[in-house]
Amino acid sequence: MTAPPTTSRHDWRSALADLSGGWGQRSLWGHLGWQDIRQRYRRSVLGPIWITISMAVTAVALGILYAGLFGNDLSVQLPYILVGFIVWAFISGCITEGADVFIANEGLIKHLPAPLSVHVYRLVWRQSLFFAHNLIVYLIMLLVFPQPLDWSVLLALPAFLLLAVNGAWVAMLFGIVTTRFRDLNPITQSIVQLMFFLTPIVWMYQDLLNSSNPTIADRARLAEFNPFLHFIEVIRQPLLGQDVVWRHWVVVLGITVVGWVMCLVVLRRYRSRVSYWV
Repeated sequence: MTAPPTTSRHDWRSALADLSGGWGQRSLWGHLGWQDIRQRYRRSVLGPIWITISMAVTAVALGILYAGLFGNDLSVQLPYILVGFIVWAFISGCITEGADVFIANEGLIKHLPAPLSVHVYRLVWRQSLFFAHNLIVYLIMLLVFPQPLDWSVLLALPAFLLLAVNGAWVAMLFGIVTTRFRDLNPITQSIVQLMFFLTPIVWMYQDLLNSSNPTIADRARLAEFNPFLHFIEVIRQPLLGQDVVWRHWVVVLGITVVGWVMCLVVLRRYRSRVSYWV
């Protein structure tokens, strides 16, 4: 007598089918992502450009402040902070909104027969649109403070693709776990705020690493254990014409693989329960 297929194998297929099925509905989540932005700024004249303006003003203010504190030239400090802000906005958006992605789409999950990944792709697409808006400030910055760009600037494209791929598993994983344990949502937001200060976004990692004070230099090396450092640098270095440090790429690729394995394990086991938890 032939044994029936195992439940484990069926669950793995269901998890992978959810991801592929959601990707196949690109017209749906693409339209929903556009609608999210239009709905949020429907009575605004400038629309999402307000986010770009706010980010630019903050980056300029912090650039002037930290250039004075660290004794750096404004033409170096400001582009460093500005690009860091643009990348961090995408990262933090995927994490904080990802933790709430299924709770926020409770109505659609209960009444729209679509894969869970549709809501995750919708979120990443929306954050990608914001990222594209924010690049306007980067282009303006290049006119004011030209950077020594070369062919390596093209590496920003696969770097952003890696960022989006990681944003998808983060949103899926955090979204499922936070849907079950609602107290994790404010905890996640607090951790993201803390990591902003621990990540070299407004302070320059190389300045501390090359400090004449050996104690400061040793402590600065601890930043290598911060995964956000590597995600920031894989995009910031090519966009500023800096030498590419391949170590950051290796770490990002490693996190991508490990993250998706964790995501698939959680998706396989708890995908069917999300509609009951929301």
